[in-house]
Amino acid sequence: MATDILMPALSPTMEEGKLSKWLKKAGDPVKSGDVLAEIETDKATMEVEAIDEGVLARILVEEGTEGVKVNTPIAIIAAEGEDVSAASAGGGVPKPETSAQPAPAPDMQAEGQAEKPAPSAKTGDDAPRAPAAPATITNKAPAPVMEEFPEGTEMVSTTVREALRDAMAEEMRKDDAVFVMGEEVAEYQGAYKITQGLLQEFGARRVVDTPITEHGFAGIGVGAAFTGLRPIVEFMTFNFAMQAIDHIINSAAKTLYMSGGQLGCPIVFRGPNGAAARVGAQHSHDYSAWYSNVPGLKVIAPYTASDAKGLLKAAIRDPNPIIFLENEILYGQSFPVPKLDDFVLPIGKARIHRPGTDVTIVSFSIGMTYALKAAQALAEEGIEAEVIDLRTLRPMDTETVVESVKKTGRCVTVEEGFPQSGIGAEISARLMVDAFDYLDAPVLRVTGKDVPMPYAANLEKLALPNVAEVIEAAKAVCYR
Repeated sequence: MATDILMPALSPTMEEGKLSKWLKKAGDPVKSGDVLAEIETDKATMEVEAIDEGVLARILVEEGTEGVKVNTPIAIIAAEGEDVSAASAGGGVPKPETSAQPAPAPDMQAEGQAEKPAPSAKTGDDAPRAPAAPATITNKAPAPVMEEFPEGTEMVSTTVREALRDAMAEEMRKDDAVFVMGEEVAEYQGAYKITQGLLQEFGARRVVDTPITEHGFAGIGVGAAFTGLRPIVEFMTFNFAMQAIDHIINSAAKTLYMSGGQLGCPIVFRGPNGAAARVGAQHSHDYSAWYSNVPGLKVIAPYTASDAKGLLKAAIRDPNPIIFLENEILYGQSFPVPKLDDFVLPIGKARIHRPGTDVTIVSFSIGMTYALKAAQALAEEGIEAEVIDLRTLRPMDTETVVESVKKTGRCVTVEEGFPQSGIGAEISARLMVDAFDYLDAPVLRVTGKDVPMPYAANLEKLALPNVAEVIEAAKAVCYR
Protein backbone atom coordinates (compact mmCIF):
# COMPACT_ATOMS: atom_id res chain seq x y z
CA MET A 1 0.00 0.00 0.00
CA ALA A 2 1.32 3.45 -0.91
CA THR A 3 2.40 5.76 1.94
CA ASP A 4 2.15 9.55 1.89
CA ILE A 5 5.16 11.50 3.11
CA LEU A 6 3.84 14.60 4.91
CA MET A 7 5.39 18.00 5.43
CA PRO A 8 6.65 17.77 9.04
CA ALA A 9 6.67 20.47 11.70
CA LEU A 10 9.95 21.64 13.19
CA SER A 11 8.11 22.82 16.30
CA PRO A 12 4.57 22.92 17.71
CA THR A 13 4.17 26.49 16.42
CA MET A 14 5.31 25.86 12.83
CA GLU A 15 2.53 26.21 10.26
CA GLU A 16 4.46 26.15 6.98
CA GLY A 17 7.97 25.93 5.57
CA LYS A 18 10.08 25.73 2.44
CA LEU A 19 10.93 22.44 0.73
CA SER A 20 14.45 23.46 -0.15
CA LYS A 21 15.90 20.33 -1.79
CA TRP A 22 15.11 16.74 -2.79
CA LEU A 23 17.91 14.26 -2.14
CA LYS A 24 16.08 11.38 -3.86
CA LYS A 25 14.33 11.38 -7.22
CA ALA A 26 11.18 9.64 -8.38
CA GLY A 27 11.80 5.95 -9.01
CA ASP A 28 14.65 5.65 -6.50
CA PRO A 29 14.47 2.74 -4.02
CA VAL A 30 14.33 3.90 -0.39
CA LYS A 31 14.45 2.26 3.01
CA SER A 32 13.34 3.44 6.43
CA GLY A 33 15.61 6.20 7.67
CA ASP A 34 16.85 7.34 4.26
CA VAL A 35 16.97 11.11 3.93
CA LEU A 36 14.53 12.16 1.22
CA ALA A 37 14.57 15.94 1.35
CA GLU A 38 15.50 19.04 3.30
CA ILE A 39 12.97 21.57 4.59
CA GLU A 40 13.61 24.90 6.22
CA THR A 41 11.98 27.81 8.00
CA ASP A 42 13.44 31.15 8.99
CA LYS A 43 14.76 29.45 12.13
CA ALA A 44 16.01 25.95 11.25
CA THR A 45 16.66 23.30 8.63
CA MET A 46 15.51 19.69 8.97
CA GLU A 47 15.87 16.47 7.00
CA VAL A 48 12.80 14.48 5.98
CA GLU A 49 13.35 10.74 6.39
CA ALA A 50 11.55 7.83 4.78
CA ILE A 51 9.22 6.05 7.19
CA ASP A 52 8.96 2.85 5.21
CA GLU A 53 10.76 0.77 2.60
CA GLY A 54 9.81 0.84 -1.05
CA VAL A 55 10.17 3.11 -4.06
CA LEU A 56 9.77 6.88 -4.20
CA ALA A 57 6.80 6.70 -6.56
CA ARG A 58 6.05 10.37 -6.96
CA ILE A 59 7.23 13.79 -5.82
CA LEU A 60 4.22 16.01 -5.18
CA VAL A 61 5.96 19.25 -4.17
CA GLU A 62 8.93 20.46 -6.19
CA GLU A 63 12.12 21.62 -4.49
CA GLY A 64 12.29 25.34 -3.85
CA THR A 65 8.56 25.56 -3.09
CA GLU A 66 7.84 27.98 -0.25
CA GLY A 67 4.82 28.15 2.05
CA VAL A 68 4.21 24.39 2.16
CA LYS A 69 1.65 23.79 4.92
CA VAL A 70 2.40 21.31 7.71
CA ASN A 71 0.83 17.88 7.02
CA THR A 72 0.61 18.47 3.26
CA PRO A 73 1.67 15.30 1.35
CA ILE A 74 4.97 16.04 -0.39
CA ALA A 75 5.72 12.59 -1.86
CA ILE A 76 4.41 9.03 -2.18
CA ILE A 77 6.34 5.86 -1.35
CA ALA A 78 5.10 2.69 -3.03
CA ALA A 79 5.44 -0.58 -1.13
CA GLU A 80 7.86 -3.22 -2.32
CA GLY A 81 6.41 -5.02 -5.35
CA GLU A 82 3.63 -2.47 -5.79
CA ASP A 83 2.99 -0.99 -9.21
CA VAL A 84 4.78 2.33 -9.06
CA SER A 85 2.67 3.99 -11.76
CA ALA A 86 -0.57 2.91 -10.05
CA ALA A 87 0.61 4.19 -6.70
CA SER A 88 1.69 7.43 -8.27
CA ALA A 89 -1.63 7.95 -9.97
CA GLY A 90 -3.75 6.85 -7.05
CA GLY A 91 -3.29 9.69 -4.62
CA GLY A 92 -1.05 12.31 -3.26
CA VAL A 93 -3.18 15.38 -3.87
CA PRO A 94 -2.01 17.93 -1.32
CA LYS A 95 -4.46 18.16 1.54
CA PRO A 96 -6.17 21.46 2.29
CA GLU A 97 -4.76 23.81 4.85
CA THR A 98 -7.19 22.54 7.46
CA SER A 99 -5.40 19.18 7.63
CA ALA A 100 -2.94 20.59 10.13
CA GLN A 101 -4.31 19.48 13.47
CA PRO A 102 -5.13 22.25 15.94
CA ALA A 103 -4.61 21.78 19.63
CA PRO A 104 -7.46 19.86 21.25
CA ALA A 105 -10.27 22.08 22.50
CA PRO A 106 -11.70 19.97 25.33
CA ASP A 107 -14.71 20.60 27.50
CA MET A 108 -14.19 21.47 31.13
CA GLN A 109 -14.26 17.92 32.48
CA ALA A 110 -12.64 16.06 29.57
CA GLU A 111 -9.25 17.66 29.08
CA GLY A 112 -7.18 16.44 26.19
CA GLN A 113 -9.77 13.97 24.92
CA ALA A 114 -10.18 15.60 21.49
CA GLU A 115 -10.15 12.95 18.83
CA LYS A 116 -6.86 12.74 16.94
CA PRO A 117 -6.60 11.97 13.22
CA ALA A 118 -5.20 8.60 12.26
CA PRO A 119 -1.44 8.86 11.68
CA SER A 120 -0.30 8.59 8.10
CA ALA A 121 2.82 6.72 9.12
CA LYS A 122 2.70 3.05 10.05
CA THR A 123 1.65 2.30 13.59
CA GLY A 124 3.32 0.13 16.20
CA ASP A 125 6.77 0.31 17.69
CA ASP A 126 8.30 1.93 14.59
CA ALA A 127 5.90 4.88 14.52
CA PRO A 128 7.36 8.30 15.41
CA ARG A 129 6.60 9.55 18.88
CA ALA A 130 3.39 11.55 19.05
CA PRO A 131 2.87 13.96 21.96
CA ALA A 132 0.54 12.44 24.52
CA ALA A 133 -2.60 14.47 25.10
CA PRO A 134 -3.49 15.27 28.70
CA ALA A 135 -5.70 12.63 30.26
CA THR A 136 -9.01 13.45 31.90
CA ILE A 137 -8.70 15.34 35.18
CA THR A 138 -11.15 17.33 37.22
CA ASN A 139 -11.24 21.00 38.05
CA LYS A 140 -11.25 20.28 41.78
CA ALA A 141 -9.25 17.94 43.93
CA PRO A 142 -11.00 15.86 46.61
CA ALA A 143 -9.27 17.32 49.66
CA PRO A 144 -10.59 20.68 51.00
CA VAL A 145 -7.03 22.05 51.24
CA MET A 146 -6.74 21.66 47.46
CA GLU A 147 -9.72 23.89 46.63
CA GLU A 148 -8.02 26.66 44.66
CA PHE A 149 -10.97 28.59 43.29
CA PRO A 150 -14.60 28.99 44.41
CA GLU A 151 -17.14 26.38 43.39
CA GLY A 152 -19.15 27.53 40.40
CA THR A 153 -16.31 29.64 38.98
CA GLU A 154 -16.63 30.11 35.22
CA MET A 155 -13.97 28.15 33.33
CA VAL A 156 -12.45 29.09 29.98
CA SER A 157 -10.70 26.59 27.71
CA THR A 158 -7.18 27.97 27.30
CA THR A 159 -3.93 26.65 25.86
CA VAL A 160 -0.83 26.59 28.03
CA ARG A 161 0.71 29.09 25.58
CA GLU A 162 -2.16 31.54 26.12
CA ALA A 163 -2.14 31.03 29.89
CA LEU A 164 1.55 31.95 30.13
CA ARG A 165 1.04 35.04 27.97
CA ASP A 166 -1.99 36.13 30.02
CA ALA A 167 -0.05 35.71 33.27
CA MET A 168 2.77 37.95 32.07
CA ALA A 169 0.41 40.55 30.61
CA GLU A 170 -1.63 40.78 33.81
CA GLU A 171 1.46 41.21 35.98
CA MET A 172 2.96 43.77 33.60
CA ARG A 173 -0.26 45.80 33.80
CA LYS A 174 -0.19 45.56 37.59
CA ASP A 175 3.48 46.45 38.15
CA ASP A 176 5.61 48.73 35.94
CA ALA A 177 8.76 47.07 37.31
CA VAL A 178 7.94 43.83 35.44
CA PHE A 179 9.46 43.45 31.99
CA VAL A 180 10.29 40.62 29.56
CA MET A 181 13.58 40.04 27.79
CA GLY A 182 15.01 37.30 25.60
CA GLU A 183 15.67 36.19 22.06
CA GLU A 184 12.85 37.11 19.64
CA VAL A 185 10.34 37.90 22.41
CA ALA A 186 9.34 41.21 20.82
CA GLU A 187 9.27 41.66 17.03
CA TYR A 188 8.90 37.92 16.33
CA GLN A 189 6.27 37.56 19.12
CA GLY A 190 8.31 34.82 20.81
CA ALA A 191 9.97 31.72 19.38
CA TYR A 192 6.92 29.75 20.62
CA LYS A 193 4.51 32.71 20.47
CA ILE A 194 4.31 32.92 24.26
CA THR A 195 4.90 36.69 24.21
CA GLN A 196 2.46 37.33 21.37
CA GLY A 197 0.95 40.81 21.60
CA LEU A 198 3.09 42.03 24.50
CA LEU A 199 5.25 44.33 22.38
CA GLN A 200 2.16 46.03 20.95
CA GLU A 201 0.71 46.62 24.42
CA PHE A 202 3.79 47.48 26.47
CA GLY A 203 6.34 48.74 23.95
CA ALA A 204 10.01 48.02 23.33
CA ARG A 205 11.11 49.39 26.72
CA ARG A 206 9.39 46.51 28.55
CA VAL A 207 9.51 43.78 25.90
CA VAL A 208 13.17 43.59 24.95
CA ASP A 209 14.70 41.62 22.10
CA THR A 210 18.22 40.49 22.96
CA PRO A 211 21.18 39.21 20.94
CA ILE A 212 21.83 35.46 20.88
CA THR A 213 23.96 35.56 24.01
CA GLU A 214 22.38 33.95 27.07
CA HIS A 215 25.39 34.74 29.22
CA GLY A 216 24.93 38.43 28.41
CA PHE A 217 21.20 38.98 28.75
CA ALA A 218 20.82 36.69 31.80
CA GLY A 219 23.46 38.78 33.53
CA ILE A 220 21.66 42.00 32.59
CA GLY A 221 18.45 40.51 33.99
CA VAL A 222 20.09 39.58 37.29
CA GLY A 223 21.58 43.06 37.60
CA ALA A 224 18.19 44.62 36.91
CA ALA A 225 16.64 42.45 39.64
CA PHE A 226 19.31 43.58 42.11
CA THR A 227 18.19 47.18 41.52
CA GLY A 228 14.51 46.44 42.23
CA LEU A 229 13.08 45.60 38.82
CA ARG A 230 11.31 42.31 38.17
CA PRO A 231 12.66 40.77 34.95
CA ILE A 232 11.19 37.77 33.18
CA VAL A 233 14.05 36.22 31.23
CA GLU A 234 12.98 33.84 28.47
CA PHE A 235 15.36 31.16 27.26
CA MET A 236 14.53 29.69 23.87
CA THR A 237 15.30 26.39 25.59
CA PHE A 238 16.81 25.69 29.00
CA ASN A 239 19.57 23.82 27.18
CA PHE A 240 20.85 27.27 26.18
CA ALA A 241 20.69 28.42 29.80
CA MET A 242 23.94 26.49 30.31
CA GLN A 243 25.60 29.57 28.80
CA ALA A 244 24.10 31.61 31.67
CA ILE A 245 24.55 29.13 34.52
CA ASP A 246 27.05 31.30 36.43
CA HIS A 247 24.57 34.19 36.62
CA ILE A 248 21.71 31.88 37.64
CA ILE A 249 23.55 29.93 40.32
CA ASN A 250 26.39 32.12 41.62
CA SER A 251 24.63 35.47 41.36
CA ALA A 252 20.83 35.07 41.42
CA ALA A 253 20.59 32.08 43.78
CA LYS A 254 23.36 32.91 46.28
CA THR A 255 23.43 36.67 46.68
CA LEU A 256 20.58 36.95 49.21
CA TYR A 257 22.44 34.61 51.58
CA MET A 258 25.87 36.07 50.89
CA SER A 259 24.60 39.62 51.50
CA GLY A 260 23.07 38.69 54.84
CA GLY A 261 19.57 39.25 53.46
CA GLN A 262 20.33 42.77 52.24
CA LEU A 263 20.15 42.16 48.48
CA GLY A 264 17.43 40.03 46.88
CA CYS A 265 16.93 38.97 43.27
CA PRO A 266 13.25 38.89 42.18
CA ILE A 267 13.67 37.35 38.73
CA VAL A 268 11.95 34.61 36.70
CA PHE A 269 13.90 32.48 34.25
CA ARG A 270 11.39 30.71 32.02
CA GLY A 271 11.25 28.67 28.83
CA PRO A 272 10.84 25.11 27.50
CA ASN A 273 12.66 22.30 29.29
CA GLY A 274 13.23 18.68 28.30
CA ALA A 275 12.39 16.78 25.15
CA ALA A 276 10.28 18.16 22.32
CA ALA A 277 10.27 16.07 19.14
CA ARG A 278 13.38 15.18 17.17
CA VAL A 279 15.56 18.07 18.21
CA GLY A 280 18.55 15.99 19.35
CA ALA A 281 20.45 15.61 22.60
CA GLN A 282 21.60 19.23 22.88
CA HIS A 283 18.02 20.52 22.75
CA SER A 284 16.27 17.79 24.78
CA HIS A 285 17.90 17.77 28.22
CA ASP A 286 15.62 17.83 31.27
CA TYR A 287 17.12 20.19 33.88
CA SER A 288 14.49 19.63 36.58
CA ALA A 289 16.86 17.82 38.93
CA TRP A 290 19.74 20.21 38.20
CA TYR A 291 17.99 23.34 39.36
CA SER A 292 16.05 21.67 42.19
CA ASN A 293 19.45 20.87 43.76
CA VAL A 294 20.34 24.54 44.30
CA PRO A 295 19.56 26.40 47.57
CA GLY A 296 18.28 29.89 46.85
CA LEU A 297 16.21 28.90 43.82
CA LYS A 298 12.54 28.00 43.59
CA VAL A 299 11.75 25.58 40.78
CA ILE A 300 8.30 25.28 39.18
CA ALA A 301 7.24 22.76 36.49
CA PRO A 302 3.49 23.05 35.70
CA TYR A 303 1.32 20.66 33.68
CA THR A 304 -2.07 22.33 33.16
CA ALA A 305 -2.84 25.78 31.78
CA SER A 306 -4.40 26.91 35.05
CA ASP A 307 -1.27 25.89 36.96
CA ALA A 308 0.93 27.59 34.36
CA LYS A 309 -0.99 30.85 34.77
CA GLY A 310 -1.47 30.81 38.53
CA LEU A 311 2.09 29.77 39.30
CA LEU A 312 3.74 32.13 36.82
CA LYS A 313 1.87 35.05 38.38
CA ALA A 314 3.05 33.88 41.80
CA ALA A 315 6.60 33.51 40.50
CA ILE A 316 6.68 37.06 39.11
CA ARG A 317 5.56 38.43 42.49
CA ASP A 318 7.96 36.28 44.52
CA PRO A 319 11.05 38.06 45.94
CA ASN A 320 13.30 35.08 45.08
CA PRO A 321 14.83 33.86 41.81
CA ILE A 322 12.49 31.37 40.12
CA ILE A 323 13.23 28.69 37.54
CA PHE A 324 10.00 28.20 35.60
CA LEU A 325 10.28 25.00 33.54
CA GLU A 326 7.75 24.70 30.70
CA ASN A 327 7.32 21.95 28.11
CA GLU A 328 7.19 22.62 24.40
CA ILE A 329 4.82 19.72 23.69
CA LEU A 330 2.29 21.10 26.20
CA TYR A 331 2.19 24.64 24.78
CA GLY A 332 -0.67 23.86 22.38
CA GLN A 333 -2.71 21.71 24.78
CA SER A 334 -5.95 23.18 26.14
CA PHE A 335 -7.18 23.05 29.74
CA PRO A 336 -9.90 24.85 31.73
CA VAL A 337 -8.67 28.02 33.42
CA PRO A 338 -10.79 29.86 36.01
CA LYS A 339 -12.10 33.22 34.86
CA LEU A 340 -11.02 35.32 37.83
CA ASP A 341 -9.66 38.85 38.09
CA ASP A 342 -6.52 37.71 39.87
CA PHE A 343 -5.91 33.94 39.85
CA VAL A 344 -2.71 33.14 41.75
CA LEU A 345 -1.61 29.74 43.08
CA PRO A 346 0.68 28.98 46.03
CA ILE A 347 4.25 27.97 45.22
CA GLY A 348 5.30 24.74 46.93
CA LYS A 349 1.92 22.99 46.98
CA ALA A 350 1.25 19.77 45.06
CA ARG A 351 -2.14 18.91 43.57
CA ILE A 352 -4.01 15.62 43.76
CA HIS A 353 -5.36 15.14 40.25
CA ARG A 354 -7.00 11.80 40.83
CA PRO A 355 -7.87 10.11 44.15
CA GLY A 356 -7.01 6.47 44.70
CA THR A 357 -6.38 3.86 47.36
CA ASP A 358 -4.03 1.24 45.88
CA VAL A 359 -0.91 3.06 44.66
CA THR A 360 0.42 6.63 44.56
CA ILE A 361 1.80 7.90 41.25
CA VAL A 362 3.82 11.12 41.53
CA SER A 363 4.86 13.22 38.54
CA PHE A 364 5.08 16.77 37.16
CA SER A 365 5.02 18.66 33.86
CA ILE A 366 4.60 16.39 30.80
CA GLY A 367 5.15 13.32 32.97
CA MET A 368 1.56 13.81 34.10
CA THR A 369 0.33 12.68 30.67
CA TYR A 370 1.84 9.24 31.28
CA ALA A 371 0.68 9.14 34.91
CA LEU A 372 -2.96 10.04 34.23
CA LYS A 373 -3.36 7.75 31.24
CA ALA A 374 -1.79 4.90 33.19
CA ALA A 375 -4.18 5.56 36.08
CA GLN A 376 -7.14 5.28 33.72
CA ALA A 377 -5.88 1.97 32.34
CA LEU A 378 -5.14 0.64 35.83
CA ALA A 379 -8.66 1.51 36.99
CA GLU A 380 -10.05 -0.75 34.28
CA GLU A 381 -8.09 -3.59 35.88
CA GLY A 382 -9.29 -2.81 39.40
CA ILE A 383 -6.24 -0.82 40.59
CA GLU A 384 -7.14 2.66 41.83
CA ALA A 385 -4.13 4.96 41.54
CA GLU A 386 -3.85 8.29 43.30
CA VAL A 387 -2.08 10.73 40.95
CA ILE A 388 -0.16 13.66 42.41
CA ASP A 389 1.22 16.56 40.37
CA LEU A 390 4.14 18.10 42.28
CA ARG A 391 3.91 21.37 40.31
CA THR A 392 6.77 22.81 42.37
CA LEU A 393 10.03 20.87 42.59
CA ARG A 394 11.73 23.19 45.07
CA PRO A 395 10.34 23.57 47.65
CA MET A 396 8.84 20.10 47.23
CA ASP A 397 5.50 19.30 48.88
CA THR A 398 6.65 16.16 50.68
CA GLU A 399 3.68 16.21 53.05
CA THR A 400 1.08 15.60 50.32
CA VAL A 401 3.10 12.67 48.92
CA VAL A 402 3.70 11.12 52.35
CA GLU A 403 0.05 11.36 53.35
CA SER A 404 -0.95 9.65 50.11
CA VAL A 405 1.58 6.86 50.60
CA LYS A 406 0.34 6.33 54.15
CA LYS A 407 -3.02 5.55 52.56
CA THR A 408 -1.88 3.48 49.54
CA GLY A 409 1.31 1.85 50.86
CA ARG A 410 2.92 2.05 47.42
CA CYS A 411 4.53 4.67 45.21
CA VAL A 412 5.67 5.06 41.60
CA THR A 413 7.40 8.22 40.34
CA VAL A 414 7.33 9.36 36.71
CA GLU A 415 9.65 11.83 34.94
CA GLU A 416 11.33 12.29 31.56
CA GLY A 417 14.70 13.10 33.15
CA PHE A 418 17.54 10.67 33.72
CA PRO A 419 17.34 8.10 36.54
CA GLN A 420 20.50 8.97 38.48
CA SER A 421 20.00 11.78 41.00
CA GLY A 422 16.57 12.54 39.53
CA ILE A 423 13.38 13.91 41.08
CA GLY A 424 12.14 10.34 41.62
CA ALA A 425 15.32 9.51 43.52
CA GLU A 426 14.70 12.47 45.84
CA ILE A 427 11.10 11.40 46.44
CA SER A 428 12.26 7.85 47.19
CA ALA A 429 14.79 9.11 49.72
CA ARG A 430 12.21 11.25 51.50
CA LEU A 431 9.72 8.37 51.67
CA MET A 432 12.40 6.14 53.21
CA VAL A 433 12.64 8.63 56.08
CA ASP A 434 9.05 9.84 56.42
CA ALA A 435 6.93 6.87 55.30
CA PHE A 436 9.11 3.77 55.61
CA ASP A 437 6.77 1.98 58.00
CA TYR A 438 3.82 2.51 55.65
CA LEU A 439 5.43 1.12 52.49
CA ASP A 440 4.35 -2.36 51.39
CA ALA A 441 6.71 -2.39 48.38
CA PRO A 442 9.83 -0.58 47.17
CA VAL A 443 9.33 2.77 45.49
CA LEU A 444 9.75 2.33 41.72
CA ARG A 445 10.87 5.01 39.29
CA VAL A 446 9.83 5.42 35.66
CA THR A 447 12.30 7.75 33.94
CA GLY A 448 13.93 8.60 30.65
CA LYS A 449 16.64 6.16 29.66
CA ASP A 450 20.21 6.80 30.80
CA VAL A 451 21.44 7.98 27.41
CA PRO A 452 21.66 11.34 25.58
CA MET A 453 18.46 11.89 23.63
CA PRO A 454 18.71 10.33 20.14
CA TYR A 455 17.67 12.32 17.08
CA ALA A 456 16.06 9.41 15.19
CA ALA A 457 12.32 9.23 15.88
CA ASN A 458 12.27 5.50 16.65
CA LEU A 459 15.17 5.77 19.10
CA GLU A 460 13.78 8.93 20.70
CA LYS A 461 10.56 7.04 21.41
CA LEU A 462 12.51 4.28 23.12
CA ALA A 463 14.51 6.78 25.19
CA LEU A 464 11.41 8.39 26.70
CA PRO A 465 9.10 6.87 29.32
CA ASN A 466 5.69 5.63 28.21
CA VAL A 467 2.32 4.70 29.66
CA ALA A 468 3.03 0.96 29.51
CA GLU A 469 6.07 1.39 31.75
CA VAL A 470 4.01 3.27 34.33
CA ILE A 471 1.34 0.55 34.28
CA GLU A 472 4.00 -2.16 34.65
CA ALA A 473 5.60 -0.38 37.61
CA ALA A 474 2.24 0.17 39.34
CA LYS A 475 1.34 -3.49 38.93
CA ALA A 476 4.74 -4.52 40.26
CA VAL A 477 4.38 -2.58 43.50
CA CYS A 478 0.85 -3.93 43.85
CA TYR A 479 2.16 -7.48 43.27
CA ARG A 480 -0.22 -7.93 40.35
